[in-house]
Amino acid sequence: MNTSQSFDTAFFGHPRGLSVLFFTEFWERFSYYGMRALLILFMTAQLANGGLGFDTAKAGIIYGAYTSLVYLMSVPGGWLADHFFGQRRAALYGAVVIMFGHIALAVPTLTGFYGGLALVVLGTGLLKPNVSTMVGQLYSADDTRRDAGFSIYYMGINLGAFISPFFTGWLGQSESFRGILTRMGLQPEHAWHWGFGLAAVGMFAGIVQYMMGWKYLGETGLEPVEITSAEARGSRNLQLGIGLAFTIATIVLLWVLNSTGQIVLTPVLVSKGFGLLLLATVVFIFGRLLLDRSWTREERTRLVVVLILFLGSCMFWALYEQAGSTLNLFAERNTDSSLFGMAFPSSWFQSVPALFVITLAPLFGLLWLKLGPREPSTPTKFTIGLVLVAAGFAVLIIPAAAGGRASPLWLCLTFLLHVMGELCLSPVGLSATTRLAPARVGGMMMGVFLMSISVGTYLGGQVASVYDKYSLATLFALVAGAALIAAVILAMFIKPIARMLAK
Repeated sequence: MNTSQSFDTAFFGHPRGLSVLFFTEFWERFSYYGMRALLILFMTAQLANGGLGFDTAKAGIIYGAYTSLVYLMSVPGGWLADHFFGQRRAALYGAVVIMFGHIALAVPTLTGFYGGLALVVLGTGLLKPNVSTMVGQLYSADDTRRDAGFSIYYMGINLGAFISPFFTGWLGQSESFRGILTRMGLQPEHAWHWGFGLAAVGMFAGIVQYMMGWKYLGETGLEPVEITSAEARGSRNLQLGIGLAFTIATIVLLWVLNSTGQIVLTPVLVSKGFGLLLLATVVFIFGRLLLDRSWTREERTRLVVVLILFLGSCMFWALYEQAGSTLNLFAERNTDSSLFGMAFPSSWFQSVPALFVITLAPLFGLLWLKLGPREPSTPTKFTIGLVLVAAGFAVLIIPAAAGGRASPLWLCLTFLLHVMGELCLSPVGLSATTRLAPARVGGMMMGVFLMSISVGTYLGGQVASVYDKYSLATLFALVAGAALIAAVILAMFIKPIARMLAK
C-alpha cells in the first residue's frame, strides 16, 4: 500500500489513483458487456444474416463455458500478479490481450471467433482481480474511506455495463446501421463484427487512460510480493512449472487424439470436458478439506457451512447469469422490442440490470443500516436472494404461456427481481466466508467461494442449451422451481448458520 496516497483527496475526496482504476474498469466492463450482449444472438443468428448459424444447444454450452472461464481465470491471474508481474503490469497485460481478443472477434471468421473468446478469457483473468486489489491498496488499513472507495469503483463497473449495449447493440443489430453499411458498399451482414470492434475500441480507450494515469498510482501494485527465501522461490517456480506442464500436456494430448481420429474435438465436447473438470475441482477441494483430520469439530462445522453457502451461491448465479443467454434469447425472439412506438435492438435489454444496480444499491445499503439489529442474517439474505431470482423466472411463465410477443415490462420486472436478489446475496457471501473459514485456509477459501460464480455461469449455459427443447413456460417453471427448492433447503439451515456466524 502506498501510504502517501492515503491522504490524497483529489478524486471526490479519494486518491487520484481511484479515478484511474475507476475508468480502467469502466472501459473493461464496457468491452465485456458490450460483446456479451451480442454473443449468443450472433451465434444463433442465421448464416444469411451474418451469424454463425448455431442451434441453441451448441450456443448455450459455448456461452456457459466462456463466461465460466472468465471468472475462473481470475485465480491464476491473481497468482501470477502476486508472484511475477505485480498487479499493475498484470492489469496492463490483461487489457492488451482483451483488446486483441475483441479485434479477433471483429474478423468474420470462425477462427477469429474462437481465438477472440480465448484471448478475452485470458486477458480478463489478468486484469479483473488485480484492478480490484489495487483499489484496496490505495487506502491504509484504518482509512475510513475504503468502503466508499469500493462503492465508487463498483459504480464504474455498472456504468460501463449500462452504457455499452446501447452502442454495440445498435452497431450489431439495428437496421439503420446495416443501411449505412449498404450505402457505403460494405456487407451489412458483417454488422455484428462492427459491434465486436467497438468493444476493442473501448478497451483501447481504457489502456490509454490507464497509461496516462500510471503516475497517479504511485507505488500501488507496482511490484510482486517480495520473496527472500530460496525455499519459497523454489516452491513458487515449481507451482508455475507444474501448471505450465499440465496445460501444455493437455493441449498436446487433445491435439494428438484429435489428429489420429480417436476423438473428434468439438466446442460442445470441450465444454462438457471443462464442466467435468470444474466439478472434479470443487469435489476435490471440499473433499480434501472436510476429510482433513486436523480440524477441530467447530472448524469442520464451519467448513460445512461454507459448502452450503457455496452451493446456494452456485444456484443463484446459475439463474442470474442467464441474463446474457436465456433471457437474451427471450428478448430477441419473444419480447416486443419497442417502446412508445419506437423500435430498438433487443440487446439493449442487457443494460437494464446495471441500471437497477446503480439505482438500488445505495437504497439497499440504507435499508440495512435502518434495520440495525433487525437486519436479516447472512443465510436469510441468501434465501431471500434465491427466492427473488426464482420469482424473476416465475413471472415470465405468464407471458410465455400466453404466446406472442411479450411486453418489455415483463423482462424489466424479471431483471428488477434478479438485481434485488443480487443485492441481498452477493455482498454478504464473501464477507460470510471470511468470518467462517478457518484462518489457515482463509485466503484459499475466498478464491474457492469465487468459483461459485464460475460454476453458476457454466450451469446457466447448460440451461440456455435446452431453450428450444421445452416450451418456454415449462423451461421457466423448471428453472424457478429448482431455485425455490434450493431456497427451502437453505432456509432449513438459517438458524444453525446464524448461530455459527454470531460466534
